Amino acid sequence: MKNAMPRVSIQTQDFNLATETEALRAGDGGVGAVVAFVGTVRDASHGQSVSAMELEHYPGMTEAAIEAMVDAAFARFDIRAARVIHRVGLLQACEQIVLVLVASAHRGQAFQACEFLMDYLKTQAPFWKKETTPAGAQWVDARVADDEALARWGLASNNAADGLVAP
Repeated sequence: MKNAMPRVSIQTQDFNLATETEALRAGDGGVGAVVAFVGTVRDASHGQSVSAMELEHYPGMTEAAIEAMVDAAFARFDIRAARVIHRVGLLQACEQIVLVLVASAHRGQAFQACEFLMDYLKTQAPFWKKETTPAGAQWVDARVADDEALARWGLASNNAADGLVAP
């Protein structure tokens, strides 16, 4: 059964894991596994405390890029449904920032697809993040480790090498 909920949401409001999981599974008796990743704003980065993170994006472009990532996950893995929610705006430390949900008949495909989507999101989704620390606000640099995580899926990213961090 085809799920009618949107696959991608970019929003300022928080999300509820239980509500989203129930909606993802609704009416699909073939779902044997749902894997979820919930990311939160860390309260520390590079040895400094972080009180908040501000996320910017390009409306329309960001959703299209993430939709393409979800299409890629469907092409690679045997999954039945997927949902990505990414928050934007000003978020306080410890608030939820991202949700990736994947449903499949079996857990292995759901775990792999969820991890693939997170690796893809970290490097390819057009978001710009600024952390607020005691030293002031600073744009978050791309990380080599994120590029390396994407490479294990056979996909290249040179975000960390480019040094591009702000719009």
